[in-house]
Order: sequence, then structure tokens, then C-alpha cells
Amino acid sequence: MVENKVKSVGKAFEIVRTIQDLDGATLTELTREMGIPQSTAHNYLTSLEAAEYIVSDDGTYHVGIRFLEHGAYARNRMQIYETARPEVDKLATETGELANLLVEEHGRGSYLHRARGEDAVQVEAHVGTRVSLHSTALGKAILANLPDDRRDEILDRHGLPAQTPQTVTDRAELLDQLAEIRERGYAYDDEERLSGLRCVAAPVQSNSDRVLGAVSVAGPTNRLRGDRYHEELPRQLLEAVNVIELNVTHS
Repeated sequence: MVENKVKSVGKAFEIVRTIQDLDGATLTELTREMGIPQSTAHNYLTSLEAAEYIVSDDGTYHVGIRFLEHGAYARNRMQIYETARPEVDKLATETGELANLLVEEHGRGSYLHRARGEDAVQVEAHVGTRVSLHSTALGKAILANLPDDRRDEILDRHGLPAQTPQTVTDRAELLDQLAEIRERGYAYDDEERLSGLRCVAAPVQSNSDRVLGAVSVAGPTNRLRGDRYHEELPRQLLEAVNVIELNVTHS
């Protein structure tokens, strides 16, 4: 009985994820996508709607705003969010680009905060979006500073799927990059998650060297190049991270 209840919980969340992936779905579309009986899908939808986690718009189901309550709580309980947010905002203002704060959870990267400078590009990711760690500068900055066993666990579990033709999908090559990142103190993403977008990121660590997350600046390849890409932005990032780490330590 307990096992069936656990499976039911898993199926309910799978339905929610499918509705989100489809950007809304009718009962017919959901059953077709998931390969489950219509009666089963209807029972789950009815329960989720009664609990106010999904809403129906003329028969098309969408993820409900109630999830925002849980997401905001989860974000606000993390000390790094309140500590890093002012520095991320400052980076966006000073660089004119898109500045980000990302943390690792369950082997994925999740954006906790994003700030847009005057010239920032519009990308599809938003606060709460989860990404593969190996395909972003933010994620690689985190991976490079995790204990070896934790890093290997993440790579074994999630693999190295290609996001663009530039994504590093060879494990040995990635490990070489991570060693360079640890030595250098910051990471690059050269169109590895999104074509046309470059990113520079640095890890945020506690005074016991535990990696708490990473901060980045991202922009189009035509603006992130030369000395700006290789010297100016890394310097600004490291200065911001230094402030964040001091505030985390002494708050």
C-alpha cells in the first residue's frame, strides 16, 4: 500500500512536469504524451486541481501559481540568495549584460536570481530553470569545486548530453577543463548551452571551501570577446564573489 502511494506521488509530479513541458495540455494530449489511460489521467488532474496545483482554462491544464509559493520559500531559505543578490544586480548594471546566480541541487543547476543590464540579451531561461551543469560556465565552476566523489556521482547520473555542437560531451575533456577552472578560479562557456551566447562564471565558496553556488555574466559572442572576455569580466566577477564570500562568512 505504501509503495502504491509513493508511485502515485511520483506519477502526480510527472503529470505536472509534462503539463509544463507542453506549455499546457488537454486531457487527450496528456494521455497521448504519457501513454496512460484517460481515466487515470482524469483522476490525477481532478486531484491536482482540487489541491490548487494546476488550473484549467477551457479544458487546457496549466501549472498553477501555488507552486510559486513553494519556490519562493525554497529560494529565500538559502543564505546565498539574499547575500549574492545585490552583487549580481551590481554586476548587471556595471557590465550592461545578463548576470546570474546558480546553485546545484540533485545534480542539476537552478537559477536563483537573474539581473538584466541595459544591453542584456533575452534568453529563454528564467528563475527556477534547471540546466545541465556540464554545459554552462556556472555549472562547470560548481563541478570544478565539488568533492571528487560528488562530482563523479553527478556525471554518472546525468551524463554529458549535448546542448549545442560546442557542448563538451567527452568526460576526459571535461575533467581537464575542470582542473583548469580550479587553478584559474573561473570558468568559460563558449556557446556550449546556447548558440551565440558566451558566459564567464566564478564559484562562491564558504570559509570551509564548500561550494555554495556560482555567479556569472553572459552576453552575445560579438560583445564578449578579446580582453573584455578574458580579463575584464573575470576580474569583475572575482571582485563580486569576494564580497559575497566575505558577507556569507560574517553574516
